[in-house]
Amino acid sequence: MTNTRNSARSTATPATKFDGFTTEERDAMKEHAQELKTSARRSPRTAKAEAEGDVLAKIAGMADADRVLAERLHAIVRSAAPDLSPKLWYGMPAYARDGKVVCFFQSAQKFKTRYATLGFSDQAKLDEGALWPTAYALTELTAATEAQICELVRKAAQR
Repeated sequence: MTNTRNSARSTATPATKFDGFTTEERDAMKEHAQELKTSARRSPRTAKAEAEGDVLAKIAGMADADRVLAERLHAIVRSAAPDLSPKLWYGMPAYARDGKVVCFFQSAQKFKTRYATLGFSDQAKLDEGALWPTAYALTELTAATEAQICELVRKAAQR
């Protein structure tokens, strides 16, 4: 008896063929691997300051629209949750507690998306019922959005 089922691979057309990760995703994974190597080599005494320097350098290298958002977001996170440590995570600014990322910024340019994103990991204390958002689109920072972000970051950073 022969198997008459065709595999997805043999029936895929070039337009629908899955090639794996995008170039941007592969680049982000390579950046993450380099970040892990770099952090492993750092002295425990200087690691925090050097990590913040890496984040600020990454922000400075962003396109204007993303850079403005990332600089302001960095300032908001540092004031709302000073116990979170800045670090790079997949090539993007992130803020961690005890080495685990709580929130992160993803530039629009990095993955060629329409808007930048403020995201929260499962380490964030944002649980609210059975459903809550873990990422927010950022197009501009107004006083109202800054206040909302400040409150989200404070809540996320709770122990």
